[in-house]
Amino acid sequence: MDRYDAIIIGTGQAGPSLAGRLANAGMRVAIIERGHFGGTCLNNGCTPTKTLIASAYAAHLARRAADYGVEVGPVKVDMRRVKARKDALVERSSKLLEKWLRGLPNVTVYVGEARFSEARTVTVGAEMLSAERIFINVGGRPNVPDLPGVRQVPYLTNESMMGVDFVPPHLLVVGGSYVGLEFAQMYRRFGSRVTIIEMAPRLVSREDPDVSDAIHDILAAEDIAIRLEATCIELESVPEGVRIKVDCRIGAPSVTGTHVLLAVGRVPNTNALGLQEAGIETDARGYIKVDEALQTSAHNVYALGDCNGRGAFTHTAYNDYEIVADNLLSGAARKVSDRIPIYGLFTDPPLGRVGRTEAEARREGFQILTGRMPMTDVARAREKGETQGLMKVLVDARSKQILGAAILGVGGDEAVHSLVDAMYGHLPCTVVQHGVRIHPTVSELIPTMLGELTPLS
Repeated sequence: MDRYDAIIIGTGQAGPSLAGRLANAGMRVAIIERGHFGGTCLNNGCTPTKTLIASAYAAHLARRAADYGVEVGPVKVDMRRVKARKDALVERSSKLLEKWLRGLPNVTVYVGEARFSEARTVTVGAEMLSAERIFINVGGRPNVPDLPGVRQVPYLTNESMMGVDFVPPHLLVVGGSYVGLEFAQMYRRFGSRVTIIEMAPRLVSREDPDVSDAIHDILAAEDIAIRLEATCIELESVPEGVRIKVDCRIGAPSVTGTHVLLAVGRVPNTNALGLQEAGIETDARGYIKVDEALQTSAHNVYALGDCNGRGAFTHTAYNDYEIVADNLLSGAARKVSDRIPIYGLFTDPPLGRVGRTEAEARREGFQILTGRMPMTDVARAREKGETQGLMKVLVDARSKQILGAAILGVGGDEAVHSLVDAMYGHLPCTVVQHGVRIHPTVSELIPTMLGELTPLS
């Protein structure tokens, strides 16, 4: 048995940084990876999808060139070159990460499937490793729901989409939330006909209704068909590809396409870890239960990243690493609950979201002031010819602290960070309102919006 001070299972966003920091503190560390180094974000999440989105944006902007007084010829998308660009970026990043890990002093890299045999012992193939502390960073995978007919048709997920080097003639996207919408717009811009099929009454139903409606309008304006309230989805193979039967209030009872993408959430990669052998509890969905310091039900065993159900983003996984490392090495008392929710939807224009939604603020009993501004009022958006979307903010009427915000528009994923800084600093909105911003930018209109707050009805 090989003995270490720490074992890290998985090389997603939290694992490598934690390995480096523990090793620098003098610990002997083992890190285990069963597949591609870098986890979801690097291999089939953030890095490749945003690379593809950049290519789709270039095609979209080229088609709009005449709007800017620029004449170009017919726009053609070479998906093999698009994919090759994406693949090269992913491969380079993954190889650099692996090389860095293998070169770290005090760190040993194992490749294979990890499984607990008891609370302090993990097997990797024929190897048996033990450590005083173990950190689980195994991420998640696409959910394939048990829909009628789903096992009888060829389908794509966000992972298998990474291998597509052609433009599907008609892509059916099952799921109208964050992942599904990014792929829907991306492939529409590549040249596919696209239909989104969503069971809920509106897209991205977690968002406020006005934000959800604005996203709907943005996608519909690009001739993306949207079928809502599809409450009885069933798939079947047909000569043209795949037919999806739906039960919608409006529209035909079925939609036929050449390819189907399932974008209906994710599940944690915890089923093969042997967690029961280690006394590690999970919830009904398989997510590992953790406390405020990310420790599991087994002493000195921690779960970080997507597998703990406390965040589903690269940035939350990295923050998990920071919490654990600071608490262990610096005697800090950091907690997951100190984290303010913040995330983006990387459609074009993007959505930057921070803090509470209207529904959440109401449930918590706040007296709410709200400010709202269409992007048509933002000079930078008009100058760029990208005026879709809106920005809105929620403020506590008593304390004047910012409760949440959504910026759906050009630069929204960047502009929202000035608000999260104010929220972490517990600053009243007047501090942001009275600050001077650069003109012309999107952020300069945030103080104006805060100066026009009204009670939320």
